[in-house]
Amino acid sequence: MVHQGSFEVDGVVKEALPNTLFRVELNDGSIVLCHLSGKMRMNFIKILPGDRVRLEMTPYDKTKGRITYRYK
Repeated sequence: MVHQGSFEVDGVVKEALPNTLFRVELNDGSIVLCHLSGKMRMNFIKILPGDRVRLEMTPYDKTKGRITYRYK
């Protein structure tokens, strides 16, 4: 479920950075810096480069996002 004013996009994780940060390439080719959502941290869901993920982004800053789901 998306917060009010946010939108969801899909992408592929390209690089894992420290402190649960990731570089994700979106379907349109742009690169976004993302952090892991709290629910995914609580449930110890691991993200590796190459994984397909769903991002939640705000229209105010198109360079940052939050990973909310990892596709199987």
